[in-house]
This record gives sequence, C-alpha cells and structure tokens, in this order.
Amino acid sequence: MKHIVIGILVVLGMQFAFAQEEAIQDTIPDDKYREDQFYIGFTYNILQNRPSGISQNNLSNGIHLGVIRDFPINKRRNKAIGVGLGYSYNSYFHNLKATETNSGITYQIIDSDESFKRNKYRTHLVELPIEFRWRTSTAESYKFWRIYGGFKLGYIFSGVSKFVSNSETIKFQNDDINRFQYGLTLSAGYNTWNFHLYYALNKLFKDGTITTNGEQFEMSIIKVGLMFYIL
Repeated sequence: MKHIVIGILVVLGMQFAFAQEEAIQDTIPDDKYREDQFYIGFTYNILQNRPSGISQNNLSNGIHLGVIRDFPINKRRNKAIGVGLGYSYNSYFHNLKATETNSGITYQIIDSDESFKRNKYRTHLVELPIEFRWRTSTAESYKFWRIYGGFKLGYIFSGVSKFVSNSETIKFQNDDINRFQYGLTLSAGYNTWNFHLYYALNKLFKDGTITTNGEQFEMSIIKVGLMFYIL
C-alpha cells in the first residue's frame, strides 16, 4: 500500500511539473515569430498640382508587390521595423499630350474637340519600403489590427509617354520624368483588408519641364487603395 501511495504521488507530481512547464512556455513569446513577409497592393493614382486645364480620365491604377523582412523590436514582437524590396507598376491617364521632337519634348493640352483613344504616362519602379509596424497579433493569431507607417524610395527604370488616336500612335521613353521617387506610406486595417496611402514628397517630372503655354510642371503623386499582406 505504501508503495502504491508513493507511486501515485510521483505520477501526480510529474503531471503537475509538466503542466507548470507548459504554462511557462505559453507565456514566453515565440522568439522566431515574424509577420507579413509578402505584400500585394492595388491603388488609384492621383496627379496633384496639375497644370491649368489638365484633367485625369479613365482609371489611373497601380499594382505593387514585394517582400519585406520583419525585424521585431520588443519582447512581445508586436512592434517591428520592416525593410523590403518591391516592384511597382503605375499608369496616369490625362489630357496632356507629350511629343518627342528634335529640340526636346513638348507638352500640349489636347483640345476638347480632338478625338483620341488614350493618353497616359506609364512607369515601372524598383522600390525600397521601410516601415515602423504595430499590430495586435500573436504567433497563433492570424486576424489582427495593424498600423504600418513608413517611407518608400523608388527608382523608375522605365517611364513611357503614350498617345493613341485613330490617326497616330506616339510612344517613347520620357527622360523628363524624375527617375528617383520617394514618399510617405501608411497601411492600416484588420485581417485581410488594409487601407493604403502613398504621398509623394517630390515631383514626378524634373525641374524646368513646362507646357507649351509656359506653365511649370509641379505634379506629384498620391496613391490610395488596398494592401494585402501574406506571411
């Protein structure tokens, strides 16, 4: 009988020890836990500070995708710095026709009575996003609130102006476009759906670019849309 009692006490003691160990492990954050390693976004692109008489038409859209390395900065790992590499495609439809001539590129407002199919700028960029990240996530939770604010540096490796009408097609690499672009970013939301904003801090075109009316280009970009993050 004595041996049976001792055996039961040993078993109960081992079970209690295992339970305590599991409880302790549950309170220790996963030291390898990271969030949101990949992203894909869709935006509507707005040209602000347009020259007089310039309007946007059709859907000026953007597609953005890439990878971000997440570096948690606190024990709970719900705050982090994200550094990444991405690709961005953007189109801007409008009524300012660009024409390549021997003396440079001219920019002229398309007359309201002139028929054309489309007129746009199109850019392809390599981007470097840097974010400060706050979220309510845990290693076990996949639905949480997030606010990611940061800075994005981009390099336009292809910037094309294109005009298409029934009588002509004009398409060329536009060297007046600023190759380096940079701005502030904000992504915020819950689970899958996240509002995204990009606010450019520099102009889309180089200084000295003017219309045929002599008006200076001051156009910069705002992008508004949705961002989706994937582990």
